[in-house]
Amino acid sequence: MKIAFIGIIAGIISGLFASGGGLILVPIYTYFMKLDEKQARATSLFCILPMVVITALVYGRNDFIDWQIGIRCAIGGIIGGLIGSKLLNVIPERYLQISFILFLFYAGIRILLK
Repeated sequence: MKIAFIGIIAGIISGLFASGGGLILVPIYTYFMKLDEKQARATSLFCILPMVVITALVYGRNDFIDWQIGIRCAIGGIIGGLIGSKLLNVIPERYLQISFILFLFYAGIRILLK
């Protein structure tokens, strides 16, 4: 039940802010569920897919999606996902942690300065 509740929270955040899977699930998986960094990221990505599909269907039905931009970006995302999953196998966990922290810090500052 606890894991389903975590999924609900991640889904709500994903639906509201278009991010949440990695932002919420990776830290929860590493700190509370004691998964290593690579397992946490891989498990998070597996969980994100159904959340994203449902959210995209709702957004699409409400005509919020720019299909030209979305399709082009999705193609790039597929290529980037392949590259990222290969890199995950070779990058040490400590560097993954540091890069995730830096990314979140950068994103937070950008949002504040907007």
